[in-house]
Amino acid sequence: MKVAGAKKIKIRQRILLAFSAVLFFSYLLTGVAISFALRLFAVDGELHAHTYHDIYTEAARIVGRANFAALSLIAIMFIVAVAVTYFLSNSLTRPIEKLGEFAHRIGEGDFTPNSYEFNEAELEDLNTALNKSAKQLATYDSEQKAFFQNASHELRTPLMSIQCYAEGVSFGIMEPKSACDTILHETEKLSDLVTDLLYISKIDNITVAYTTTTIDLSELIKSSAARQEAMAAKRQISFSFDFPDTFVPYDCIGELLSRAVDNLISNAIRYASSEIILSCHKKAEHIEIRVTDDGPGIAPDAISHVFERFYKGADGVHGIGLAIVKSIVEQHGGRVTAKNGIDGGAVFSIILPA
Repeated sequence: MKVAGAKKIKIRQRILLAFSAVLFFSYLLTGVAISFALRLFAVDGELHAHTYHDIYTEAARIVGRANFAALSLIAIMFIVAVAVTYFLSNSLTRPIEKLGEFAHRIGEGDFTPNSYEFNEAELEDLNTALNKSAKQLATYDSEQKAFFQNASHELRTPLMSIQCYAEGVSFGIMEPKSACDTILHETEKLSDLVTDLLYISKIDNITVAYTTTTIDLSELIKSSAARQEAMAAKRQISFSFDFPDTFVPYDCIGELLSRAVDNLISNAIRYASSEIILSCHKKAEHIEIRVTDDGPGIAPDAISHVFERFYKGADGVHGIGLAIVKSIVEQHGGRVTAKNGIDGGAVFSIILPA
């Protein structure tokens, strides 16, 4: 149990104390052993009474000199050991202190990577991990700032429209029925935008834990198409399916992957002329889900931007739907691509690792 207010000991102090204690007791025991051995040697064997005094005196003199030499040697070795230990402890603690200061800067929002180099493999690995974390946090921080700026702009537009029409009705300068229809339409757009914003915020939350399950991807795609069949029928668009006869199992977060397919299909409905082809095939190293429409295709200058947040095409709504697809697919370790088909129309592909 952690004791409140307990005095902390630095690593350097702990190393010095430990080495000093070990050296002191080892050298002390060595001195005692040497002294004891010399005394035994001095009186060992049979001695005559008239020579005992002379032998003992000489032995005592030898033992005294040996003790002095041993203690002097112990003192010198002790000082040298403490000095070596001090420099060794500094060589270990100084890099740790530098990394601690770097971690403190990261905590304060300074994500600038450092250029430290360490000879110790463990410290170098730790520094590499901290630099990688700093770069990821810098990217995350930049994306979040841009996200909130764009979100504020997107939210402001329908709100201003609702406010203008409501004021027009209030002052009697607009026909109520037409103004209410516009307000309802803008409110519906605002509700969809808020839902998408909350969803993409949930996906980006690095602390949220999801549960993976094994599902049949072909069934997931069919279910997604069924949910949007009414919207497709309203635009006189039909679905065609290209699936293998066998089960296409995949371990994934069903809720998220289903949303990604939903977004691709709803996007295809917005641009298709009469047909949308949905396919799913397992290949050697990956599984590919493809959504193909027979619409006008993607503008060449827009292909590289379609998955960016808040980028809207010609008939785009909020510019979040495809960004959600990209985030979900990348969470599964895959990638999503967009291109124009050979015979026209847009082709969106989700590539998942098999």
